[in-house]
Amino acid sequence: MFLALARVLAHCGGSPTAAVAYLARAVAQNPADPEPYAVLDELRRQSPAEVAAAVAEPGSAWQFVAGSYLAFATGDMDEAARLLGSLIGSQPAIAWAAAPWFSDDRFLTAVTAIGLADGSTTMTGYGTDLDTDVVRENLRPWLRAVDVVCDRDPVAEQMARMAILLRFCGRTAESLALCDRADALEPTMLAHVVRAGTWGYLGDTRQQAAALREALRLDPANWSLYLDLADLAAQDDDFRTAAGLVTEGLRHEPEDVTLRAAGAAYRFRADGSPADRELLHALAPEVPHEGYRAYLTGLALGA
Repeated sequence: MFLALARVLAHCGGSPTAAVAYLARAVAQNPADPEPYAVLDELRRQSPAEVAAAVAEPGSAWQFVAGSYLAFATGDMDEAARLLGSLIGSQPAIAWAAAPWFSDDRFLTAVTAIGLADGSTTMTGYGTDLDTDVVRENLRPWLRAVDVVCDRDPVAEQMARMAILLRFCGRTAESLALCDRADALEPTMLAHVVRAGTWGYLGDTRQQAAALREALRLDPANWSLYLDLADLAAQDDDFRTAAGLVTEGLRHEPEDVTLRAAGAAYRFRADGSPADRELLHALAPEVPHEGYRAYLTGLALGA
């Protein structure tokens, strides 16, 4: 139905924008069907300005559907990957990566490691569950593209970014292996941080801490790594060590309110100082991350 309506609008002097919207809905019904893309390409050639304007500032799903293909059709493979990554992240139960253009050699030989990594990390930012059998099946073409691009255009930092997606969809062994490949090219702080996140996802806090310490060795002024290690120490009720790690972080970023609040919470749990409890209560409203703020105040209440 959507495809038929789009054809009418495209060929009978209707609205190109409405035609694009109907074509995107046709794609959503079956992303692997090449016909809606062919009609969209025809419409692009027939009404280039109107079609470009329709997807220029994407905000709705149909604009991401059409925009990703149009970016491919005009040779902007990185933008195509970014837009499709956003679409998948927001609606992972639909097999968007089954789009024929996504497995086309023109795309796979031209998309850069940065572009595919951008799309991969964007996908993980929507809070949707990617660790299901349905989503893993839907992501097969994307994960094949990760393999192709990492073989063709290996860039350590971008490989580490793509490894984040592998963790999010439950491919933890592959995520760790990609971090190892990235390190073999060039050791980076990011690869160790991603590795730490994967070990944490698997519940291995010893390996998680070891990876964070390796990251800190490469970037010793990174205050957030001290905080991550402090939080791990606190999980083992070692609040004195946690407080010491926060103190190290504060030497690099003395004004950061999250560090200061964490230091107060961990010192209070280690020593029971009323002054630290009062400091935590004063700083807590300024901690930007709501979940972490609740965690720190919970420490004080649970003492």
